[in-house]
Amino acid sequence: MDLPTDLRTAVEQELETMSSWQLTKGVASLSDRYRHPPRADGLRFVQSAKDAAAYIAFRLPATYAAVYFALRQVQAQFPDWSPHTLLDVGAGPGTVMWAAAHADLWSDSLEQVTLLEREANMINMGKRLAGYAIHPAVREAKWRSMDITQPWGTPVHDLVVTSYVLGELPLDSRAAFLGQLWEMTNHSLVIIEPGTPRGFEHIREARERLLGLGGKMVAPCPHDRPCPMEHDDWCHFAQRVARSRLHRQTKGGELGYEDEKFSFVGMARLAGRGIRGRIVRHPQVRKGHVRLQLCTPDGLTGMVITRRNRDLYRRARKVEWGDSFEY
Repeated sequence: MDLPTDLRTAVEQELETMSSWQLTKGVASLSDRYRHPPRADGLRFVQSAKDAAAYIAFRLPATYAAVYFALRQVQAQFPDWSPHTLLDVGAGPGTVMWAAAHADLWSDSLEQVTLLEREANMINMGKRLAGYAIHPAVREAKWRSMDITQPWGTPVHDLVVTSYVLGELPLDSRAAFLGQLWEMTNHSLVIIEPGTPRGFEHIREARERLLGLGGKMVAPCPHDRPCPMEHDDWCHFAQRVARSRLHRQTKGGELGYEDEKFSFVGMARLAGRGIRGRIVRHPQVRKGHVRLQLCTPDGLTGMVITRRNRDLYRRARKVEWGDSFEY
C-alpha cells in the first residue's frame, strides 16, 4: 500500500534538506539499534532530531501499513461504529492518527486526537508532519510529553491504540500499562507489535490479560478461548508497503516494495459481529484446489477447497493472508 498523499508530501518535505548520505547513515544506525538494543528494558531508540528523521524514512511507512490493516479488522467487526476520539499511547511521530483518519476508515467521524509520547524530537517531528494534513483532527491533535509508564490522567477515548510499544517497556510496568490502556478505552483497544516470536508473545500475554479484565475479542482471533498456537509458532500477518525512491535509497533495497510483518490484538467493550475463521498463512492456490490454514473456535484447521464447491472455491481463490473466511 501507499501512504496518503498529504503524509507522503509531509515526509518528503521534512527530509528534503538532508542528503541521501546523511539519511542512509541515520537509517543504518537506527536499524542497528532496533536489531541489537543496548539493554532489555526502558529502550530509547530515537535520541535526536536526526534519529526522528531516520525514523520517518525507515519505519513510518511500514508502521502505517500495519496499523491500517489492524484498524480495518476492527472496522469490519463494527461497521456501524464511528469513533470520535482517538488516544495514541507511545505515539512516535503520530503514525496511528494518520491511519485512523484515512478515507477508508474514520475520516468522517474523527474529531479529537490525543497523543502521548516521551521523546521531544518525535513530538516536534509529529507536529511538523501534521501541519501538512488535510484532516483537521490531525492538524489540531493534542500532543502530551510524558513517560507512559506513569499515570496518564487522560479521559476515556472511543479508540485507543498503542503500536510497537509494549515490547519496549520494562517488564515490571507492562501489567499496569495494559490496565491503563483498558481504563482509557470507551469502545475499542488495538495493540500492535512486531511479527516475531517475541512480539507475538507480548500480544498473547496482552490478549489473556485483557480478556481477564472483561474485554471482548474483536480481531484477529475468531474466539476468546486460549490461543491454539504452539510455543514454537507465532501468529502474525504481513502488509506489502510500496517503497519510494528515497525509501529504496535509505534502506539500500532494490525492490519497489517491502513486507512488514506484525502481530496485533483488538479488544472492545462490546462484542463485534464475529467471524468463523481467520487465515493465518499464505493461501496455497493450486490447480483445481486451494489450501487454507485457518484459526477457528475449534483451533487451527487446515482446509482443502476444491472446484466441487463452486462458491467456496471462488471465494477461496481471492482471499489473502489475514482475511476472515466464512465457510
